[in-house]
Amino acid sequence: MSASRRSGATDELGPDEPGEPGSDLLAALLDGMDAALCAFDADGVVTHWNREAERILGWTAAEAVGRHGFAGWAVRSADAEEVQDRLMSAMHAPGRQVHEFALVTKDGGRILVRTQSAAVRGPDGKPAGVYCAFSEVHAQIDLERSIALSEALFEDAAWGVVLVDADLRPAVVNAYAARALGVGRTSALGRPLGELLARGAEELEGALTHVLAEGAPPAPAEMWVVVRTPEGERRRCWRNGFLRLASPLAEEPVPLGVGWLFQDVTEARQDQQEAALLRFRSNQLHRAARAAAECEDPAEAATVHLDFALAGFADHALVDRLADGPHAQGEDDAEPVRLVRLAATPAGAPGPSLLTGAAGLPVRYPEEHPARQCVRRAGTVRAEAGEVPAERAREWALERQWPADTVYALCAVLRSRGRTLGVLTFLRGAGRSRFERADTAYAEDVAVRIAAALDLAEAVRER
Repeated sequence: MSASRRSGATDELGPDEPGEPGSDLLAALLDGMDAALCAFDADGVVTHWNREAERILGWTAAEAVGRHGFAGWAVRSADAEEVQDRLMSAMHAPGRQVHEFALVTKDGGRILVRTQSAAVRGPDGKPAGVYCAFSEVHAQIDLERSIALSEALFEDAAWGVVLVDADLRPAVVNAYAARALGVGRTSALGRPLGELLARGAEELEGALTHVLAEGAPPAPAEMWVVVRTPEGERRRCWRNGFLRLASPLAEEPVPLGVGWLFQDVTEARQDQQEAALLRFRSNQLHRAARAAAECEDPAEAATVHLDFALAGFADHALVDRLADGPHAQGEDDAEPVRLVRLAATPAGAPGPSLLTGAAGLPVRYPEEHPARQCVRRAGTVRAEAGEVPAERAREWALERQWPADTVYALCAVLRSRGRTLGVLTFLRGAGRSRFERADTAYAEDVAVRIAAALDLAEAVRER
């Protein structure tokens, strides 16, 4: 724009010659600016003054336009020469210059502003004046802080930050979030969340939709998701926070999307779950020991231990004793292992374990049955049907003389006084997870107690 006009007009934007093309558009543009703007001609006379400048300093365009510099009204006399020299120096300098000045408001107060000034060139390309845009320093600092915060979040944050657009697709992803999703920062952009998550996308999209409609939730939310990675699928727990983003330029809030912040808390949650599980199992062992101590029959005490152990741990449990009586490790290893069912939980409706096997008939276990392997090794054996159709899993369980819904099995050897007494078997259906190392340790603890009870029962019978 040209700032070289010096007629006597003093409207809020500077002189306006009737019929000049674009004058109305220029007025609208200058008055619509968020920053204060003034302009000087080559002699330092104010030629333009917009509404934001009036708001900040209180001087109207009629009072500002036509004055020579800021001396005597917008700056202190002692500072006027320096301020004028620094402003006008932009006329002969390349690019923009940034300065900070203390200006004087109409009511006599002082306000620190940050200015950006640059030369205005005439039709011949020569400097014809200077335009100066300025704003209060604290407002500029707030803006810079906001920008710096955004940059830091998307570069150095120790949690995931994702901007999700109104279509629920990532628009910006920081480095942490990209690593958590197992993709590159650019490859995640614009893709549906269902392509990034194997499980949990529906729950996450539901939360994002709620935030767009209702606003941010009052507290963080934790979600378990399964992420697709080059190494395979990983189950993770994310602690999520959501912020609805609305345009500050619209008269009414217009949702631009959602700011999604999350942190991977999988290890902490797993530690909490393991600690809670350990406390529960320890309490079960303690309660089982107290209840078993009140049983007159040691065999009944064995079933008490079995019932307490089964709660929350497995769907079925079996206790098989050696048909030929206890034997030491290495003794008669060449002989086939024959097992007789001693106790079992009901295969149908839930209920307490029942003592069985009074007839002493061996269970028809195949030669390579996990229970027989357990006896031979004198150690724990795990088995599972694997990723097979439901009908094949049913056949697998029935072949091993287990309930038809069995998918996972854990066989722990019963040993007491250096001898093997039999096998304790825990069984899980498809609704449960496979047996892990912590489950093995718990099953072995239960097996020790049941073996001691059975050994005592054998000793009582002999006596």
